[in-house]
Amino acid sequence: MINIISNNDVKSRETSQILTSKLIDKGFQTFYKYNHNAELNICIGGDGAFLRAVRKNNFPKIPFVGINTGSLGFFQEICPKEIDDFIFRYLNNDYSTDTISLVEAKIFTDQKEYTLTAVNEISIKGTESKVIHLDVYIDDNHLETFAGDGLIVSTPVGSTAYNLSTGGSVVYPSLNVLQLTPIAAINSQAYRSLLNSSIIPGNLVIKLVPTLRYKNSTLILVDGDELLLKNINSIKLSFSNKIINRIIFNKSRYWEHLKGKFL
Repeated sequence: MINIISNNDVKSRETSQILTSKLIDKGFQTFYKYNHNAELNICIGGDGAFLRAVRKNNFPKIPFVGINTGSLGFFQEICPKEIDDFIFRYLNNDYSTDTISLVEAKIFTDQKEYTLTAVNEISIKGTESKVIHLDVYIDDNHLETFAGDGLIVSTPVGSTAYNLSTGGSVVYPSLNVLQLTPIAAINSQAYRSLLNSSIIPGNLVIKLVPTLRYKNSTLILVDGDELLLKNINSIKLSFSNKIINRIIFNKSRYWEHLKGKFL
């Protein structure tokens, strides 16, 4: 049993129909409504489609593989023209499975606690593009009082997303680290903020505390989706206990993707 999760644009629908026909010919049952007993999730679209599929289905343990019909497709390993080869290799167990670690934010407000999970990154910014001030702690050790547009905490797989566009480093997906990257940090006689990203060991907790005047003007972005919470006292970021699995057919494809998409 295989779940097919597809975008609704013309190219994705056409690819989905071709894929479905070929899978049925090989004896597979296919589902467009998510089946939690399936053996594989095939996501058709771009990286946005992959992220939506993962989050909408609550980070399932069923492994994912992606067919790229979008523009970037960093998560989507297979091209539509490679469908026959993909099915052949899948039937012959000619693949490996990578585990993707997720980042989690525990947000403590005056009223309650929220837990948010992301594949790529969780960003903390000021509302209406205002400067935000945050005290930054690494395992309860004060690092800085940040002033600027915001901070990004990204996973290794998320290092090539928003993090990279703001000047962060590329981190190989298997490394057990988080990355803390400033967005337009202010560094002057009045404010002293790190201007470059910091690599944080995965067993440490990053804590962000909005200064009192910013408790009600903090915007949380989870893989790009915005959430405004009031009366935030602190935000603790670490690796989540949740993971997702992705099928890989070519380990060197990561470096090919990195060169092909960004250079």
